[in-house]
Amino acid sequence: MQNKFESLELGQFIPLHYHHNMLNDNIRMKGFKEAINLVVKPGAKVLELGGGTGVQSFFAAQKAQKVFCVERNPELADAARSLLAQNTNGDKVEVIQADALHYLPPEPVDVVICEMLHTGLLREKQMPVIDSFKKRYLKKFGGPLPIFVPEASIQAIQPIEQNFHFEGFNAPTILFQDPCAIQKRSKSLADPKVFQLLVYAEPFDQTCHWDGEIALAQNGQLNALRLITKNILAINMLTGSTIDWHTQYIILPLPKPLSVSAGDQISIRFRYQGGAPLNALSNSLEISLISKQTPVSQLALEALNYSPDFQSTISSQAGGL
Repeated sequence: MQNKFESLELGQFIPLHYHHNMLNDNIRMKGFKEAINLVVKPGAKVLELGGGTGVQSFFAAQKAQKVFCVERNPELADAARSLLAQNTNGDKVEVIQADALHYLPPEPVDVVICEMLHTGLLREKQMPVIDSFKKRYLKKFGGPLPIFVPEASIQAIQPIEQNFHFEGFNAPTILFQDPCAIQKRSKSLADPKVFQLLVYAEPFDQTCHWDGEIALAQNGQLNALRLITKNILAINMLTGSTIDWHTQYIILPLPKPLSVSAGDQISIRFRYQGGAPLNALSNSLEISLISKQTPVSQLALEALNYSPDFQSTISSQAGGL
């Protein structure tokens, strides 16, 4: 049964005070500004799905002829209109209070901006909104599809040992990490393993899933997984470079820690729908130790025990006792 508050907690309905934090995120702001400036050509027509305060529509309006900014939250739509009116070329932006999951522009557009992004493509509705838009857009206008910002998302999972103690209080719970900061409370047990590459202009399944194995590189207590989402905001074909932005990492505690050694193999399996609540991943997660690395000292001892020369030596020594 759907939680009656789900529409307020997920997807396109994010309160204004949260958008203030996003405006204050310099890495996010600079990345989107650079990407939008790259892909929006002079005279272009642009659609933003989930416009929030209208800042990305503002970036687009510096070159575009027309920008359609769609925002479901009435409070945010009013705020966007007010803020855009105070900024250069804000008059090029038409703010539409509507649900991005169902909205289509009145005419074809060259670029679609959609930043309904959360780590793991969880919680927010990036995948269903873009998938729905493409189907309806192609039916109404035919091809080609517009350029999308972001163009792609790359997802990875990483086994870690996480310190969940806070001033003596043990709290193994979901944590968020700044991807640009050194995480002293986390110990990486292996490199991140990519499990999904999603290109928004191409057909995609709305599930995020993986069933694979990881070889551990460090000894430790495997008690958490780090979920990583890197978004390719735009691709510069002239330089062969990308403009990237990482959402915050998510640390997912495991129900039961595993004592592991370098060389051990672990199996990880999960499946969830894009836009699902955070616990959708942890609820579907299955992790197990499938092979244990034998210490070198034990291997050497076993080799000696099974060596004919060693057995002969032992037998002769035993006979002389």
